[in-house]
Amino acid sequence: MTEQHLATTVSTPDGPFSLIVSKGSLLASGFSDDLAALNTLIHPSLRQPIDQLQQVAAGSDDSRLAPVLSALSDYYDGDLSAPQRVAVRQQSGEFRMLAWDVLRTVPAGQCISYTEYAQRANRPAAVRAAASACAMNAAALFVPCHRVRRSDGSLGGFRYGLAIKRSLLEREGFLPTA
Repeated sequence: MTEQHLATTVSTPDGPFSLIVSKGSLLASGFSDDLAALNTLIHPSLRQPIDQLQQVAAGSDDSRLAPVLSALSDYYDGDLSAPQRVAVRQQSGEFRMLAWDVLRTVPAGQCISYTEYAQRANRPAAVRAAASACAMNAAALFVPCHRVRRSDGSLGGFRYGLAIKRSLLEREGFLPTA
């Protein structure tokens, strides 16, 4: 029997943050309270229908959510490496899976360009594919796609908006605070 996925939304300094977990791993997370939209980011082989998600109230002490919520809280309390301690499970093709693993090696306080990202993923000519891996990342913050910028130094895109991307990078000490 498949374990029921758990979902919750909590408040952060950057707004509502939702997450979906199953079997001790984070499947999806993002700066939104729209669990249905977040659920669609999960690969179909891992996804459960939205009406089957067990929604847990914010502030719950459900032990199955505790590691992810603790890492999120620790991140906002200044332990910027806390999200790296959370197991993340995403599914896709070989390149995208490798690309997501590569993102998890970019430490807080650093950014890489899409070109460098493609090089680190062993496909230097695949800059667009690297950008696509960022765009398809279901586990925002825990797979830190916000740490990738354009070659000209501009922020590029971010599913949850450039204001949140800028806030995360400022928090991590990459961008000066305004």
